[in-house]
Amino acid sequence: MRGPVLALAAALAGCGSAPAPERDETKQAWYVQTGAQLAEMDHQADALFQSGRRDEAAALIEKGQSLENRLLSVHQPTLEALEAVSDLDDLYGRMLLSNHHYGWARLLFQKNLARWKHWTPQTEETLRRWKQAEASIADCDKHLTD
Repeated sequence: MRGPVLALAAALAGCGSAPAPERDETKQAWYVQTGAQLAEMDHQADALFQSGRRDEAAALIEKGQSLENRLLSVHQPTLEALEAVSDLDDLYGRMLLSNHHYGWARLLFQKNLARWKHWTPQTEETLRRWKQAEASIADCDKHLTD
């Protein structure tokens, strides 16, 4: 008696509706807007950092962290989103490097190295970013071994 009941239960379980197709969040307006907002914030923070206004740049970097996390929360972030995320991490790493926090800076540059080393398809821009991350890590290593 138990066999036919189990077989019937298994058959009925297989009759459920198909799972709903996953929604591509990268096509949603919030995703595109968040990426554009982070990219603009990156440019502003970099300009502030370059002009010596480090506290203001740091405030923008901190504000950008939540945008970065939101962009990375999707299944497959877009190239544009990863570029904005990468730019924020690179700027934060450069700021840490200038403040002699070599280990923390290296960690951020390593994140960028992993992003660009494994990005497909590789482009001239992704290769440039990969090499930039390698050079930044080497710069940190030079200071860590001193």
